[in-house]
Amino acid sequence: MTLTTRTEQGPLIEGATGKWEIVLGLEVHAQVLSQSKLFSGASTTFGAEPNSQVSLVDAAMPGMLPVINRYCVEQAVRTGLGLKAQINLTSVFDRKNYFYPDLPAGYQISQYKSPIVGEGEVIVDMPGGKSFTVGIERLHLEQDAGKSLHDQDPQRSFVDLNRAGVALMEIVSRPDLRSGEEAAAYVKKLRAILRYLGTCDGNMEEGSMRADVNVSVRKPGAPLGTRCEIKNVNSMRFIAQAVDYEARRQIGILEDGGTIHQETRLYDAKAGETRSMRSKEEAHDYRYFPDPDLLPLELAPAWVAGIKASLPELPDDKKARFISDYGLTLYDAGVLVAERESAAYFEAAARGRDAKLVANWVTGELFGALNKMGRDIANSPVPAEAIGELVGLISDQTISGKIAKDVFAIMLETGEQPGAIVEARGLRQVTDTSAIEKAIEAVIAANPAKVEEVKAKPKLMGWFVGQVMAQTQGRANPQAVNDLLKARLGIEG
Repeated sequence: MTLTTRTEQGPLIEGATGKWEIVLGLEVHAQVLSQSKLFSGASTTFGAEPNSQVSLVDAAMPGMLPVINRYCVEQAVRTGLGLKAQINLTSVFDRKNYFYPDLPAGYQISQYKSPIVGEGEVIVDMPGGKSFTVGIERLHLEQDAGKSLHDQDPQRSFVDLNRAGVALMEIVSRPDLRSGEEAAAYVKKLRAILRYLGTCDGNMEEGSMRADVNVSVRKPGAPLGTRCEIKNVNSMRFIAQAVDYEARRQIGILEDGGTIHQETRLYDAKAGETRSMRSKEEAHDYRYFPDPDLLPLELAPAWVAGIKASLPELPDDKKARFISDYGLTLYDAGVLVAERESAAYFEAAARGRDAKLVANWVTGELFGALNKMGRDIANSPVPAEAIGELVGLISDQTISGKIAKDVFAIMLETGEQPGAIVEARGLRQVTDTSAIEKAIEAVIAANPAKVEEVKAKPKLMGWFVGQVMAQTQGRANPQAVNDLLKARLGIEG
């Protein structure tokens, strides 16, 4: 695969000296979903007591040798295939040398010139149905460092090595992003792909997915500017905010005649600004060399082919199928496939039902209710089959859409099935024309003046419909009410 960097101009920022363009590339660190670490058998469970999941290898004790975790390699290959990327059958682990208190060996085992995954791509969806492609330059495996704790004591810092040695996939994009909004959308799509594949849980609040954001600015059509890297941004909202702040900071410096120095910065979410952390290291500063304790990683083509054959249906393919098979809109299909669980929920609910109506209920009433409750669809109090049954009651005109909302509220509160709710509470829709006609006559008799008004202005008939619906406690079939009223009042159309 040969990728070209995105060339179309992105949204521009107005500065004092004219318009500027942002150019972005991201390095996303995704923790491999695995029960043990990359080079040791220590557990990767989140939230354990500090330093309770540290092997002798993780602590870099003398004489301890790393042993590659085959499953982590498989997860990296699966991710590369999901990104439509080149899988390199031979890759090399290197030592990346630098000192941090939470890096016991004084180096990180990573990959440099020969990564396990080469060029790939991610199609990013934007509001309004637009999309664009972000090139993936590489994906390499590496071990995570530990964590320094500075807020436990006023005079001392502590080190927790539970994360030391945890397997990470560093996914490096090309500089194909042009705004904070695009960067956040890219991470959202990448996260969805990884979660579909089951290679990373994407829990950004737990640190299992975080991004280093490389930001530069330039005049439209000019060469690339000097970039600054914002380290370890752990939410999509913060990514967008950090990009927007950093771009304006750089524009301000350049317009004042200053120079942008390549450096590493941190994003302070409380202050809403980036702060200088250190000058940006170059590759030679890390003194990379092949790790002498690890042989080159050789992958059998048949093994890679077997992993490829086991891939699930991914978001883009699923979205296309939802549009073609279920007749959904591009927007609804995109919302439903954003999470694997919501897509599965929809398909279970839509089985044998009006799929478009099911989509409306899932993306509207259900998602709205779950959002208010602070729950995700995996923990929905209303199972998919119940939503399907509710839609079936609307489709066969057992209940109206308005009554269905009342039934749904009871389902949320009690967990009862919709059919049982309708029968127990007498909510069946009135389709008996004689009963509806009786209600119409009662409304007409009580409002003779309105009868003359509606005959002169037929648009006022909505008032009569409302009165009849109230007379029947909302249980009359709305279409039948409309038809019978028009006939009774002599209104055509």
